[in-house]
Amino acid sequence: MKVCIVGASGKLGRYMVQHALDRGYEVVGVCREKSVAKLDVFKDRITIVPGNTNDRDVIEAAVAGCDGVLTVLVPWGVHQYSSGTAQAVLDYARPDARLVFSCGWHIARDGQDKYSLLFKTIVGVAGALAKFARLVDLDDQVEACRRIFASDRRWTVVRGSDLEEGPSEGLPVWSQHVGDPILKSNRTRRTDFALFMVAALEDDTLIQQAPAIVGCRTASALAASK
Repeated sequence: MKVCIVGASGKLGRYMVQHALDRGYEVVGVCREKSVAKLDVFKDRITIVPGNTNDRDVIEAAVAGCDGVLTVLVPWGVHQYSSGTAQAVLDYARPDARLVFSCGWHIARDGQDKYSLLFKTIVGVAGALAKFARLVDLDDQVEACRRIFASDRRWTVVRGSDLEEGPSEGLPVWSQHVGDPILKSNRTRRTDFALFMVAALEDDTLIQQAPAIVGCRTASALAASK
């Protein structure tokens, strides 16, 4: 399988590169030119396409011939970075390609997610301050996912809980809606988030799903398995 990883130089992206290589995939990585050095450990094993991930020409070149595209929807700045990236992937990936996108729990699909007041306050206040400072635009990430959800492509949007570093605990578990008991622990190892993204490429049960994930060894996940 040939896989393109959009946002390959970030923490999540580098984990995805490693998991993809571990599975024997051919990997094409997209990252900003100033971040290419972060991929030096993989430079003899992957193809790197430097450029902004919302640059349509960059994405068109990178996804050519790929069976799957893994995309980190980063809401940097106030210039439609997330939505521009998502739209380029939707437009240029092969018609039959598996498209897997990453985002946070704040993305809702069907209105049935249940968020705590604390969560909504943190997202609302932090999002507003970051947008005012022109650093991050969570609204654009919402728009990116709206476009993905409206698409008839073979997509999956993986919604991650709070992330932590540490050795892998295994493939995360997931549920349809934030607020479901299995997700209560709100913690996933970053390497396992990446593992779920890569595994989703070959899991057809996740096509046109927006799974909210949590670590498989967390208290809520273990309680749900009993």
